[in-house]
Amino acid sequence: MKHLISIDDLTRQDAIDVLDTAEHMAQTQSRSIRKLPTLVGRTVVNLFFEDSTRTRISFEAAAKRLSADIINFSAKGSSLSKGESLKDTALTLDAMGADAIVVRSSSSGAAHLLANAGWIDKPIVNAGDGTHEHPTQALLDAYTLRRHLVEGPTGSDLAGKRVIIVGDILHSRVARSNVKLLSLLGASVTLVAPPALIPIGVQSWPCEVSYSLDAAIAEGADAVMMLRVQRERMVGGGFFPTEGEYSRRFGLSTDRADRLPDHAVVLHPGPMNRGFEIASDVADGPRSVIVEQVNNGVSVRMSVLYHVLAAHTEEAS
Repeated sequence: MKHLISIDDLTRQDAIDVLDTAEHMAQTQSRSIRKLPTLVGRTVVNLFFEDSTRTRISFEAAAKRLSADIINFSAKGSSLSKGESLKDTALTLDAMGADAIVVRSSSSGAAHLLANAGWIDKPIVNAGDGTHEHPTQALLDAYTLRRHLVEGPTGSDLAGKRVIIVGDILHSRVARSNVKLLSLLGASVTLVAPPALIPIGVQSWPCEVSYSLDAAIAEGADAVMMLRVQRERMVGGGFFPTEGEYSRRFGLSTDRADRLPDHAVVLHPGPMNRGFEIASDVADGPRSVIVEQVNNGVSVRMSVLYHVLAAHTEEAS
């Protein structure tokens, strides 16, 4: 695996290999010294054009636990804020000895451009680009689901499992990547949102669409993934009548959570709008695996860095 730009870069077996490797990486977290020498001497650059807490820290922790050097590069306060081009920034990082670049941008396609423009020949990992994709978030979500819903996770997929994804589908790169990955792993996915928050062309996605969360829950689910309503992307408004109306129809209340099967789990990529899209009692309740998602993110991103930097080298053997 040279780059990870989109879930489309993965075959079903590729995805399972990444999840299986993450399972091995997770075992290191119970050790007194939580480090592997896998990427000694390598340098990973976090190139973040967009604010992030969980994703940036997760990639930083993943690189450090693989013994790589990490450089955190923020667009704010850099030459990018003075008008430097993405190309010149990439060439600068390459000249400084970057072995892999993790990029997060508000512009869809930024990671693809870095990987394919011919400016540099280094692995690129997409940490979220605009409203396009967020492949490592989807992988950590699938990893979390597999741990809770599948016995004997190594080598297995999510065949037969039903996942409901609820909220701002239109602006969500997490939803796009999850639909692709979960369906690739055999799960059936139902998107639930107000009509104005369903993307044009969703009919071509490998999923079903519903405008009623209650109806989707009534059909049964193994997991419900709530998404943040991204107000910062809702230019002009008019996507739903009021916050109260949205919460009543599409929020995961305690009553709705109680109607889920006993084994069902609740996910959220964060940050959460408590009391709006998800009740605090649900977010902190026994069904919630939200904190676990954050922890699993480190293991999954260790696996991704391993696969793009070490899996096909002599050091891996």
